[in-house]
Amino acid sequence: MANSYAQPILRTFDLSEGLRVVERLLAIADLRELEIDYKAHVSSTRTLTPLLEVLPWAQWHTGDDRDASSEAGDDPSAHLPIHLCAWAADPETVGAFLASLHDTPATVRWDFSGWPAAPEVGLDTGGCRGAFVTLCVNVRDLDLTEPATDHTVFVHVKQIEAERAPWLAAQIGLQVIGGLVMAPY
Repeated sequence: MANSYAQPILRTFDLSEGLRVVERLLAIADLRELEIDYKAHVSSTRTLTPLLEVLPWAQWHTGDDRDASSEAGDDPSAHLPIHLCAWAADPETVGAFLASLHDTPATVRWDFSGWPAAPEVGLDTGGCRGAFVTLCVNVRDLDLTEPATDHTVFVHVKQIEAERAPWLAAQIGLQVIGGLVMAPY
């Protein structure tokens, strides 16, 4: 599977504003096969415990070398900080996930069937490979390496359809606020 490319369209201190922007983007998307993917860098049991209640199937590991992990059957609370991931979750889990985070850097990615045609920029309907919206919570980047006190919304597109990102932003009254970057997953 090829990576998508993402461009930020909103940065805000108000998480509910970020969610409203996501909802406006989803309102123009083809939501067949909608699912949610999560990533978080968890450093406390205060966050870990409720996250595992919301996402009991979540996978986790420590560092890039994966010294300890859910695959090995290790206890995550004994190995903090950890990288937690959950794939293909139901949309109903978003609120509980966000409520569990406190100041933890995390991403919520909405994965769906496609973007609408953008005839103004010469693009037909966009397929699922580049059709995502990501809300970065307490972090500025998709890789979870730049902690922040604000939140950022990214639209994802195929690299060859880069002009779709500013078009999507314009459809909801916004504009891109940064460059196009390759998404990590």
